[in-house]
Amino acid sequence: MIPAGQDATEKKKSGFFSRLKNAVAKTRDVLNTPVEEIFTLKKAIDKSTLESLEMALLGADIGPATTSHLIEKIRDQASRQGLKDAAEVKSLIRNELLKVVRGETAHPVSLTQKPHVIIIVGVNGVGKTTTIGKLANQFRRDGRSVKICAADTFRAAAVEQLEIWGQRAGVEIVRQKHGADPSAVLFDALKASKAAHTDVVIVDTAGRLHTKHNLMQELEKMRRIAAREVEGAPHEVLLVIDAVTGQNGVQQAREFTKSAGVTGIVLTKLDGTAKGGVVVAIAKELNIPIQFVGVGEKIDDLIPFDAEEFVDSLFE
Repeated sequence: MIPAGQDATEKKKSGFFSRLKNAVAKTRDVLNTPVEEIFTLKKAIDKSTLESLEMALLGADIGPATTSHLIEKIRDQASRQGLKDAAEVKSLIRNELLKVVRGETAHPVSLTQKPHVIIIVGVNGVGKTTTIGKLANQFRRDGRSVKICAADTFRAAAVEQLEIWGQRAGVEIVRQKHGADPSAVLFDALKASKAAHTDVVIVDTAGRLHTKHNLMQELEKMRRIAAREVEGAPHEVLLVIDAVTGQNGVQQAREFTKSAGVTGIVLTKLDGTAKGGVVVAIAKELNIPIQFVGVGEKIDDLIPFDAEEFVDSLFE
Protein backbone atom coordinates (compact mmCIF):
# COMPACT_ATOMS: atom_id res chain seq x y z
CA MET A 1 0.00 0.00 0.00
CA ILE A 2 1.76 3.09 -1.24
CA PRO A 3 0.05 6.37 -2.01
CA ALA A 4 -1.35 6.36 -5.54
CA GLY A 5 0.49 8.74 -7.82
CA GLN A 6 3.88 7.92 -6.31
CA ASP A 7 6.57 9.33 -8.61
CA ALA A 8 8.26 6.32 -10.18
CA THR A 9 11.13 8.01 -11.98
CA GLU A 10 14.55 6.39 -11.96
CA LYS A 11 15.96 9.37 -10.10
CA LYS A 12 13.52 8.93 -7.26
CA LYS A 13 14.08 5.17 -7.11
CA SER A 14 17.80 5.80 -6.97
CA GLY A 15 17.22 8.18 -4.08
CA PHE A 16 15.16 5.60 -2.20
CA PHE A 17 17.84 2.95 -2.73
CA SER A 18 20.59 5.25 -1.52
CA ARG A 19 18.65 6.02 1.67
CA LEU A 20 17.87 2.36 2.19
CA LYS A 21 21.56 1.46 1.83
CA ASN A 22 22.44 4.03 4.47
CA ALA A 23 19.69 2.77 6.78
CA VAL A 24 20.84 -0.87 6.72
CA ALA A 25 24.56 -0.09 7.04
CA LYS A 26 24.77 -1.75 10.48
CA THR A 27 22.99 -4.87 9.28
CA ARG A 28 25.17 -4.98 6.17
CA ASP A 29 28.32 -4.90 8.29
CA VAL A 30 27.09 -7.77 10.46
CA LEU A 31 26.34 -9.90 7.40
CA ASN A 32 29.36 -9.07 5.26
CA THR A 33 32.24 -8.94 7.75
CA PRO A 34 32.50 -12.69 8.49
CA VAL A 35 32.20 -13.53 4.78
CA GLU A 36 35.05 -11.17 3.94
CA GLU A 37 37.18 -12.55 6.79
CA ILE A 38 36.88 -16.13 5.53
CA PHE A 39 38.54 -15.27 2.24
CA THR A 40 40.83 -12.48 3.43
CA LEU A 41 42.37 -14.87 5.95
CA LYS A 42 42.23 -17.77 3.46
CA LYS A 43 40.16 -19.91 5.80
CA ALA A 44 38.45 -23.07 4.67
CA ILE A 45 34.67 -23.24 4.74
CA ASP A 46 34.51 -25.74 7.57
CA LYS A 47 32.55 -26.21 10.76
CA SER A 48 34.19 -23.20 12.42
CA THR A 49 33.58 -20.77 9.57
CA LEU A 50 30.02 -22.01 9.12
CA GLU A 51 29.41 -21.33 12.80
CA SER A 52 30.71 -17.79 12.32
CA LEU A 53 28.39 -17.29 9.37
CA GLU A 54 25.49 -18.72 11.36
CA MET A 55 26.13 -16.31 14.22
CA ALA A 56 26.25 -13.40 11.77
CA LEU A 57 22.93 -14.36 10.19
CA LEU A 58 21.29 -14.80 13.58
CA GLY A 59 22.83 -11.52 14.75
CA ALA A 60 21.17 -9.74 11.86
CA ASP A 61 17.87 -11.35 12.94
CA ILE A 62 17.39 -13.21 9.69
CA GLY A 63 15.56 -15.79 11.80
CA PRO A 64 16.39 -19.39 12.80
CA ALA A 65 14.55 -21.07 9.92
CA THR A 66 16.13 -19.00 7.16
CA THR A 67 19.54 -19.13 8.85
CA SER A 68 19.50 -22.93 8.98
CA HIS A 69 18.46 -23.09 5.35
CA LEU A 70 21.27 -20.73 4.29
CA ILE A 71 23.95 -22.61 6.23
CA GLU A 72 22.88 -25.88 4.62
CA LYS A 73 23.01 -24.26 1.17
CA ILE A 74 26.51 -22.89 1.79
CA ARG A 75 27.72 -26.21 3.23
CA ASP A 76 26.30 -28.14 0.28
CA GLN A 77 27.71 -25.84 -2.38
CA ALA A 78 31.11 -25.66 -0.69
CA SER A 79 31.38 -29.46 -0.62
CA ARG A 80 30.11 -30.03 -4.16
CA GLN A 81 31.54 -27.14 -6.17
CA GLY A 82 33.63 -25.07 -3.82
CA LEU A 83 33.11 -21.41 -3.10
CA LYS A 84 36.08 -19.50 -4.45
CA ASP A 85 35.56 -16.03 -3.04
CA ALA A 86 33.39 -13.79 -0.86
CA ALA A 87 31.37 -12.62 -3.85
CA GLU A 88 30.13 -16.15 -4.50
CA VAL A 89 29.02 -16.62 -0.89
CA LYS A 90 27.28 -13.25 -0.87
CA SER A 91 25.59 -14.04 -4.16
CA LEU A 92 24.31 -17.33 -2.79
CA ILE A 93 22.96 -15.65 0.35
CA ARG A 94 21.45 -12.80 -1.68
CA ASN A 95 19.61 -15.14 -4.04
CA GLU A 96 18.23 -17.26 -1.20
CA LEU A 97 17.07 -14.20 0.76
CA LEU A 98 15.39 -12.81 -2.33
CA LYS A 99 13.41 -16.03 -2.72
CA VAL A 100 12.04 -15.48 0.78
CA VAL A 101 11.09 -11.80 0.50
CA ARG A 102 10.19 -11.67 -3.20
CA GLY A 103 6.62 -10.48 -3.58
CA GLU A 104 6.80 -8.39 -0.39
CA THR A 105 6.96 -5.17 -2.42
CA ALA A 106 4.45 -2.44 -1.59
CA HIS A 107 1.70 -1.81 -4.14
CA PRO A 108 -0.28 1.38 -4.81
CA VAL A 109 -3.47 1.69 -2.80
CA SER A 110 -6.75 1.88 -4.69
CA LEU A 111 -8.80 4.89 -3.66
CA THR A 112 -11.99 3.76 -5.39
CA GLN A 113 -13.76 3.95 -2.02
CA LYS A 114 -13.49 7.30 -0.23
CA PRO A 115 -12.47 7.84 2.41
CA HIS A 116 -9.85 5.11 2.39
CA VAL A 117 -9.56 4.17 6.06
CA ILE A 118 -6.19 3.11 7.48
CA ILE A 119 -5.99 2.04 11.14
CA ILE A 120 -2.53 2.14 12.73
CA VAL A 121 -1.85 -0.33 15.57
CA GLY A 122 1.10 -1.46 17.67
CA VAL A 123 2.62 -1.46 21.13
CA ASN A 124 3.80 1.69 22.87
CA GLY A 125 7.05 3.27 21.74
CA VAL A 126 7.37 1.78 18.26
CA GLY A 127 6.83 5.06 16.40
CA LYS A 128 3.13 5.05 15.51
CA THR A 129 2.74 8.83 15.83
CA THR A 130 5.72 9.67 13.62
CA THR A 131 4.66 7.01 11.13
CA ILE A 132 1.20 8.59 10.86
CA GLY A 133 2.71 12.02 10.24
CA LYS A 134 5.09 10.69 7.60
CA LEU A 135 2.35 8.66 5.90
CA ALA A 136 -0.02 11.64 5.88
CA ASN A 137 2.74 13.72 4.33
CA GLN A 138 3.21 11.18 1.53
CA PHE A 139 -0.47 11.12 0.66
CA ARG A 140 -0.77 14.90 0.76
CA ARG A 141 2.38 15.31 -1.33
CA ASP A 142 0.83 13.00 -3.91
CA GLY A 143 -2.22 15.23 -4.16
CA ARG A 144 -4.53 13.34 -1.79
CA SER A 145 -6.65 15.00 0.87
CA VAL A 146 -6.04 13.54 4.32
CA LYS A 147 -7.52 13.67 7.79
CA ILE A 148 -5.90 12.16 10.88
CA CYS A 149 -8.18 10.68 13.53
CA ALA A 150 -6.68 11.11 17.01
CA ALA A 151 -8.24 8.01 18.60
CA ASP A 152 -5.48 7.51 21.18
CA THR A 153 -7.36 9.39 23.88
CA PHE A 154 -5.66 7.78 26.87
CA ARG A 155 -1.95 8.49 26.65
CA ALA A 156 -0.94 11.86 28.02
CA ALA A 157 0.16 14.25 25.25
CA ALA A 158 -0.70 11.75 22.50
CA VAL A 159 -3.01 14.18 20.70
CA GLU A 160 -0.59 17.06 21.09
CA GLN A 161 2.24 15.04 19.53
CA LEU A 162 -0.05 14.02 16.70
CA GLU A 163 -1.05 17.65 16.09
CA ILE A 164 2.60 18.63 15.73
CA TRP A 165 3.07 15.99 13.03
CA GLY A 166 -0.24 16.98 11.43
CA GLN A 167 0.98 20.56 11.17
CA ARG A 168 4.24 19.42 9.61
CA ALA A 169 2.31 17.36 7.06
CA GLY A 170 -0.28 20.07 6.48
CA VAL A 171 -3.29 17.90 7.32
CA GLU A 172 -6.28 18.28 9.63
CA ILE A 173 -6.59 16.44 12.94
CA VAL A 174 -9.98 15.28 14.22
CA ARG A 175 -9.83 15.07 18.01
CA GLN A 176 -11.89 15.06 21.20
CA LYS A 177 -11.05 15.65 24.84
CA HIS A 178 -8.67 13.44 26.79
CA GLY A 179 -10.36 10.19 27.84
CA ALA A 180 -13.06 10.28 25.17
CA ASP A 181 -14.36 7.08 23.59
CA PRO A 182 -11.97 6.28 20.70
CA SER A 183 -14.87 4.93 18.62
CA ALA A 184 -16.69 8.26 19.03
CA VAL A 185 -13.63 10.10 17.74
CA LEU A 186 -13.48 7.73 14.78
CA PHE A 187 -17.19 8.28 14.06
CA ASP A 188 -16.65 12.05 14.01
CA ALA A 189 -13.61 11.71 11.75
CA LEU A 190 -15.44 9.52 9.25
CA LYS A 191 -18.52 11.77 9.27
CA ALA A 192 -16.37 14.85 8.60
CA SER A 193 -14.35 13.03 5.94
CA LYS A 194 -17.43 11.86 4.06
CA ALA A 195 -18.86 15.36 4.10
CA ALA A 196 -15.59 16.83 2.80
CA HIS A 197 -14.98 13.99 0.28
CA THR A 198 -11.61 13.35 1.93
CA ASP A 199 -9.47 10.75 0.18
CA VAL A 200 -7.74 9.15 3.18
CA VAL A 201 -8.37 8.88 6.92
CA ILE A 202 -5.44 7.67 9.04
CA VAL A 203 -6.51 6.48 12.49
CA ASP A 204 -4.17 6.62 15.46
CA THR A 205 -4.87 4.09 18.23
CA ALA A 206 -3.59 3.65 21.76
CA GLY A 207 -0.53 1.46 22.15
CA ARG A 208 -1.63 -1.97 23.26
CA LEU A 209 -0.40 -5.48 23.85
CA HIS A 210 -2.34 -8.30 22.27
CA THR A 211 -2.82 -9.70 25.78
CA LYS A 212 -4.86 -6.65 26.89
CA HIS A 213 -8.28 -8.04 26.04
CA ASN A 214 -10.21 -4.85 26.83
CA LEU A 215 -8.03 -2.83 24.46
CA MET A 216 -8.32 -5.45 21.74
CA GLN A 217 -12.11 -5.37 22.18
CA GLU A 218 -11.96 -1.60 21.85
CA LEU A 219 -10.05 -2.01 18.59
CA GLU A 220 -12.66 -4.46 17.32
CA LYS A 221 -15.37 -1.91 18.14
CA MET A 222 -13.51 0.68 16.08
CA ARG A 223 -13.33 -1.76 13.18
CA ARG A 224 -17.11 -2.25 13.39
CA ILE A 225 -17.73 1.50 13.42
CA ALA A 226 -15.51 1.95 10.38
CA ALA A 227 -17.28 -0.86 8.51
CA ARG A 228 -20.69 0.61 9.33
CA GLU A 229 -19.80 4.11 8.19
CA VAL A 230 -17.66 3.39 5.11
CA GLU A 231 -18.04 0.47 2.74
CA GLY A 232 -15.16 -1.99 3.04
CA ALA A 233 -13.50 -0.13 5.93
CA PRO A 234 -11.03 -0.44 7.46
CA HIS A 235 -9.29 -0.87 4.14
CA GLU A 236 -5.87 -1.26 5.80
CA VAL A 237 -4.74 -2.20 9.31
CA LEU A 238 -1.05 -1.41 9.50
CA LEU A 239 1.03 -2.78 12.36
CA VAL A 240 4.01 -0.62 13.31
CA ILE A 241 7.04 -2.59 14.52
CA ASP A 242 10.32 -1.23 15.84
CA ALA A 243 13.14 -2.96 13.92
CA VAL A 244 15.35 -2.76 17.02
CA THR A 245 13.13 -5.37 18.72
CA GLY A 246 14.14 -7.99 16.16
CA GLN A 247 12.50 -11.36 16.74
CA ASN A 248 10.21 -9.86 19.40
CA GLY A 249 8.71 -7.87 16.55
CA VAL A 250 7.92 -11.09 14.71
CA GLN A 251 6.04 -12.34 17.76
CA GLN A 252 4.14 -9.05 18.01
CA ALA A 253 3.15 -9.34 14.37
CA ARG A 254 2.01 -12.92 14.82
CA GLU A 255 -0.27 -12.08 17.74
CA PHE A 256 -1.65 -8.84 16.30
CA THR A 257 -2.50 -10.64 13.08
CA LYS A 258 -4.64 -13.07 15.06
CA SER A 259 -6.38 -10.34 17.03
CA ALA A 260 -6.48 -7.21 14.91
CA GLY A 261 -6.70 -8.31 11.28
CA VAL A 262 -3.36 -6.81 10.30
CA THR A 263 -3.02 -6.35 6.53
CA GLY A 264 0.47 -4.84 6.37
CA ILE A 265 3.53 -3.83 8.37
CA VAL A 266 5.50 -0.63 8.80
CA LEU A 267 9.02 -1.33 10.09
CA THR A 268 10.46 1.71 11.87
CA LYS A 269 13.96 2.68 13.02
CA LEU A 270 15.68 0.50 10.45
CA ASP A 271 18.58 2.95 10.51
CA GLY A 272 19.20 2.39 14.22
CA THR A 273 19.82 -1.34 14.35
CA ALA A 274 21.90 -4.21 13.01
CA LYS A 275 18.76 -6.38 13.12
CA GLY A 276 17.38 -5.35 9.75
CA GLY A 277 17.20 -9.00 8.80
CA VAL A 278 13.92 -9.13 10.72
CA VAL A 279 12.37 -8.19 7.37
CA VAL A 280 13.31 -11.67 6.15
CA ALA A 281 11.95 -13.33 9.29
CA ILE A 282 8.61 -11.53 8.90
CA ALA A 283 8.34 -12.56 5.27
CA LYS A 284 9.32 -16.16 6.02
CA GLU A 285 7.11 -16.77 9.01
CA LEU A 286 4.07 -14.52 8.61
CA ASN A 287 3.41 -13.83 4.94
CA ILE A 288 2.34 -10.27 5.77
CA PRO A 289 3.42 -7.60 3.29
CA ILE A 290 5.86 -4.98 4.55
CA GLN A 291 4.49 -1.70 3.20
CA PHE A 292 6.96 0.88 4.47
CA VAL A 293 10.28 1.14 6.30
CA GLY A 294 11.37 4.07 8.41
CA VAL A 295 14.92 5.20 7.67
CA GLY A 296 15.28 8.35 9.77
CA GLU A 297 13.58 11.06 11.82
CA LYS A 298 12.63 13.51 9.06
CA ILE A 299 9.10 13.70 7.70
CA ASP A 300 10.09 12.16 4.37
CA ASP A 301 12.10 9.33 5.98
CA LEU A 302 9.42 6.72 5.30
CA ILE A 303 9.94 4.83 2.06
CA PRO A 304 7.90 2.16 0.27
CA PHE A 305 9.35 -1.27 0.79
CA ASP A 306 10.84 -3.01 -2.24
CA ALA A 307 12.02 -6.60 -1.73
CA GLU A 308 14.77 -6.65 -4.34
CA GLU A 309 16.14 -3.25 -3.35
CA PHE A 310 16.17 -4.29 0.28
CA VAL A 311 18.14 -7.48 -0.35
CA ASP A 312 20.54 -5.67 -2.67
CA SER A 313 21.11 -2.99 -0.04
CA LEU A 314 22.39 -5.64 2.37
CA PHE A 315 25.31 -6.48 0.10
CA GLU A 316 26.08 -3.46 -2.08
